[in-house]
Amino acid sequence: MRVHSVLKQSNANGPATRYVIWVQGCTLQCPGCFNPETHPKSEGRAVKPSDLYNDIVSMKDDIAGITISGGEPFQQPYALFSLLSLVRMNTSLSVVLFSGHTLDELLAKPIHKKILSLSDVLIAGRYVASRHTGFGLLGSANQKIHFLSPRYSPKDFTDIPDTEIIIDAAGKITVTGIAPAVSGIQ
Repeated sequence: MRVHSVLKQSNANGPATRYVIWVQGCTLQCPGCFNPETHPKSEGRAVKPSDLYNDIVSMKDDIAGITISGGEPFQQPYALFSLLSLVRMNTSLSVVLFSGHTLDELLAKPIHKKILSLSDVLIAGRYVASRHTGFGLLGSANQKIHFLSPRYSPKDFTDIPDTEIIIDAAGKITVTGIAPAVSGIQ
């Protein structure tokens, strides 16, 4: 799996504290995307899904679930399916996925259907800068939150911070969220 970055604990990328993975690679090229550094497929680093899973499991007592964003996660469907299969089979962690594709577009491919069956929430739709909202995990008003399991409801998405700034022990600053105060996720 090509990975742009990982944030082991975040409160701005879904309900409760989450382990967040930003995948590398996106051909959708939505104008105004706030993560353009995740677009080039050749950048980032290669990580085995099993290694990501092991890191997630090391955090399972400190997180409620995982969030996968990008880039475009569904452009790496087999690696994504492998990771989510491990998470679902071996943990009780929730799964939130972001995609620039609509739900109907994703349902057209059998491997994408399998991925969605392993997920609790899908936030879907291309980012449209002229419809920017930056609220409730929706970057633009055309995007939709799809509840794929009964685990969450719309109420769980009302108090998520729009921006989160994290300073780690080494002094590295990470800015994340749907409306980051500064552009970029690192």
